[in-house]
Amino acid sequence: MKKKSIMKKTMKKKIRLSAAMITAIMLICAIFTGCGSKAVETEPKTGTGNESDIETDVGTESKTDTESKTDIEPETDVETDTDYEAVDINIGSLKGPTSMGLVYLMDLADKGETANNYTFTMATAADELLTKLISGDLDIALVPANVASVLYNKTEGGISVIDINTLGVLYMVSGDDSIRSMADLSGKTLYLTGKGTTPDYVLQYLLTENGLTTDDLTLEYKSEATEVAALLAENPDAIGLLPQPFVTAATMQNEALSIVLNMTEEWAAVQGESGSSLVTGVTVVKNDFLQQNKDAVAKFMEEHKESAAYANTDIEAAAELVAANGIVEKAQVAAKAMPYCNIVYMDSDDMKQALSGYLEVLYEADASSVGGNLPADDFYYMP
Repeated sequence: MKKKSIMKKTMKKKIRLSAAMITAIMLICAIFTGCGSKAVETEPKTGTGNESDIETDVGTESKTDTESKTDIEPETDVETDTDYEAVDINIGSLKGPTSMGLVYLMDLADKGETANNYTFTMATAADELLTKLISGDLDIALVPANVASVLYNKTEGGISVIDINTLGVLYMVSGDDSIRSMADLSGKTLYLTGKGTTPDYVLQYLLTENGLTTDDLTLEYKSEATEVAALLAENPDAIGLLPQPFVTAATMQNEALSIVLNMTEEWAAVQGESGSSLVTGVTVVKNDFLQQNKDAVAKFMEEHKESAAYANTDIEAAAELVAANGIVEKAQVAAKAMPYCNIVYMDSDDMKQALSGYLEVLYEADASSVGGNLPADDFYYMP
């Protein structure tokens, strides 16, 4: 990889750190208040069937998920490594919640304030990122969890997961406040998208775990989440399964609608404390790049963690960056949706526990949804 020295930047930082205490405080504040826009390359959508994976690339906040977010706090003390040389890293992400947790890092990169030299590409379909990873155009990518497994199998173990960036993003929305549990769906009609995709498998798993089958209710599949949202606008008593930010948009447009069931909470209820999590997005790295640039990847992981924390702790500023990057059209909608998007940073053992069980559920539903086989242990990067 092409590298360039960051010695000059480091020396400047040392000079600033030796200044008066008030200057140090101002610098620390600047880390958390800096906002701006980051231009990204937006790819045309080709479609994969996994965004339900793109549609579900957008999520929910639950008690369980909120607890996991408390482990992510913005870093305030950053050590400067005078011997480290920045590495050029190409990063791909999807237009949705997985990119929401990346916008602060995009902004810092645009200002030249990151450890590495990052180039970001934003796509609207997971298969575009998969192709770019295989071709070598990307080194790191934020992709749907099942797509990571497919890619692992397709490349014969050529990639590793380094973190989970987004947990569950699915909600049931309705004006019918009698829906308070999965059992209450019996005899009802549920509108959703993505027949034979991960949201469909998640729903059927949760129905089964709650003693129901698809014979106990009627499932009406639509081609787009916007169709489900439009149907709910016309008939608030209908029930729709939607991802964020469609959930927020629908409830903002019609006050009669609200979230009646949180799929992430429902998953946690049947899995228990030692079980897996409902996972939407993960971050993967090409293994040949990782082997040659372990320090650079480690620094990216640190900066990604800080960026995810920023999205959860400074929502208004992060929402402005989300809108500026075209992830959500309006900052107001982004600000209302982000607390429900389950933006997280999970790595190592926590990552493996949360992700492995989720992939097992998908494998049992349809082996092809994870690439035909469950990934081996080397799929989970343990630095």
